[in-house]
Amino acid sequence: MKLNYGVIGCGMMGQEHLRNIALLPDAEVAVILEPDATMRARAAEAAPGAIFVRTIEELLAVDAVNCLLIASPNQYHLGQLETVASIRPLPVLVEKPLFTHAEEMRRVEALRSVYPAPIWVAMEYRYMPPVARLIGEADAATGGIRMLTIREHRFPFLQKVGDWNRFNSQTGGTLVEKCCHFFDLMRHILKSDPVRVMASGGQAVNHLDEVHEGRTPDIWDHAYVIVDFASGARAMLELCMFAEGARYQEEISAIGPTGKIECKVPGPGRFWPEHLGEPPVAQVIISPREPRGPRKVEIPVDPELLEAGDHNGSTFYQHLRFSKSVRGDGPVEVSLEDGCWAVKMGLAAQQSAMTGKAVEFSTMKLAAAG
Repeated sequence: MKLNYGVIGCGMMGQEHLRNIALLPDAEVAVILEPDATMRARAAEAAPGAIFVRTIEELLAVDAVNCLLIASPNQYHLGQLETVASIRPLPVLVEKPLFTHAEEMRRVEALRSVYPAPIWVAMEYRYMPPVARLIGEADAATGGIRMLTIREHRFPFLQKVGDWNRFNSQTGGTLVEKCCHFFDLMRHILKSDPVRVMASGGQAVNHLDEVHEGRTPDIWDHAYVIVDFASGARAMLELCMFAEGARYQEEISAIGPTGKIECKVPGPGRFWPEHLGEPPVAQVIISPREPRGPRKVEIPVDPELLEAGDHNGSTFYQHLRFSKSVRGDGPVEVSLEDGCWAVKMGLAAQQSAMTGKAVEFSTMKLAAAG
């Protein structure tokens, strides 16, 4: 079965998806909906065989289309899914976050109860080769994880069409927009749901001198988040978005009674300083308590995949797994429930940081982002 994608949204992330779909066997982009002229022109270069339409209705009217990708700005994801559901509910890969405001959770539940085809929420970080290696070996290396730490030290938010990613009201806030990936990883790695979130964060450095249509950005650039899980495990996120000089962008460590496993993931190669030579290679390090001594393994990624995107090859591997689900050869690995939990955790963390109080998931009443 050949996959003929209909693509909604071809900004920076959408174009990464186009480049990776082009590498898939038996798949191509058939139709694209992208309202911005500059992004349309770039999308046409990445997917020269695609036709362009102006509405979701026109896209869904193309009979050849048998699966969808939604990669529009955050605030449109849920409404576009609802439109698809009402017209022609095809299998869909929808970019994170699934929604941006607390009051939208009811709409997600309603959608889940009626949508007859697979909906896969794009959580690329699960599929980064070094992260996938850590996930696969974590239980054996640790004897059961009790502490999980995720650190991302990276560059500021990039400039996007209409500067939509500069404002909490359009993104859900940094701990939703950026960090839902990491909250998803926490639940996935620990195989447990969160019970309590405590956070501190804010805007210290980035975008303070910018003005967009009379507004100064309010998007946060750093945070600490601590999460308690039902299993008794604890997890922590450390985010800094003014640390682009770092050698590794993501560092994850998992520790249990018998040892520690960690992975180190470099950022996009296009941002690595040329005068330093070749970009670093991802690593996985296992450090048992007995016998003591770390064991390091490099996890190289196909250069073609690194060239196709900014996520260490993960976008390609995610599409491979999604394509199996569409063809009926595999499960939906990142469900609507997973996507919903990731946003709920981000919203709870934002609320905790704003109020200075821990948020209990059993009793929480989340406030919408500002």
